[in-house]
Amino acid sequence: MPELPEVETVVRDLNKKVRGAVITGVWFDWPKLIKHSSAPASREFHPTASRDFVSFVTGEKIVAIQRIAKNIIIHLSRNKTLLIHQKMTGHLLIGKWEIRGGKVLPIAPKAIVEDSYNGYIHLILYLDDGRMLALSDVRKFAKVIAGTKDEIMGLSELTNLGPDALDSKLTSAGFYSLIRTNGRTIKQVLMDPNVIAGIGNIYSDDILWRAKVHPLTRANRIKPAEMKAIYTAMRTILAKAVELRGTSTSDFRDTAGLEGGYTGQRLVYGREGVPCKRCQTPIKRIKVGERSAHFCPRCQQI
Repeated sequence: MPELPEVETVVRDLNKKVRGAVITGVWFDWPKLIKHSSAPASREFHPTASRDFVSFVTGEKIVAIQRIAKNIIIHLSRNKTLLIHQKMTGHLLIGKWEIRGGKVLPIAPKAIVEDSYNGYIHLILYLDDGRMLALSDVRKFAKVIAGTKDEIMGLSELTNLGPDALDSKLTSAGFYSLIRTNGRTIKQVLMDPNVIAGIGNIYSDDILWRAKVHPLTRANRIKPAEMKAIYTAMRTILAKAVELRGTSTSDFRDTAGLEGGYTGQRLVYGREGVPCKRCQTPIKRIKVGERSAHFCPRCQQI
């Protein structure tokens, strides 16, 4: 799943490339992708949502795009807003496609045409300058919720979030206060968006390796010095990953269809059996809850 650095990369791209553009049309082939902000809390598919979505966005200008945790918020004219969550395998692309015989054929740019990970287009927003904003999602788990700005910003998936992991107002002391009484493993706590928003499997592993903390350590047993090390590692690693435009160990691509540069900079995630970058001990992988955790058994002792 795209984490904070990947979503931030997409949002920065969108603000540079499509802010100010007008949506002139819509194509999609997976109606369950589209939700109404007024739908039940379960977000079950609303039978008229997909039909209404076309009229809702057509003719509207893209005013601004922001990131809230792992959510992409697209503000349109006339107080309309879209929330896009890319889920497991979704990513937004800017390019050109042709619909022929029910198939979506990529035309440009080159990376979108040549990389098969960009070939699962299920939604296209046509823009007034001839370009298109599309969603590729092989597993079809992504969602788009449409509503007024107040409706979208009031959704529980936004209002129940903890502070953003890169929020300038989040101090080391504030981070410590969020975590110090939690009895779960530190890996689970870091990945809980209701505690701290934006961190997933990839960056939690690298953060804990850098801080020399075992992923199974209970958060309420972590010493203040270790907690400060985790906080510092979190800020450093996420900032670096944003600078390098995210990680592409699987499906993530940026809006041009290109892989993220942090992929080759990973410290432990996905490196099972590879020598630790500090002590050369082979990296191990274990299960923490239902997720994998990669760590160095020598550098990160419990």
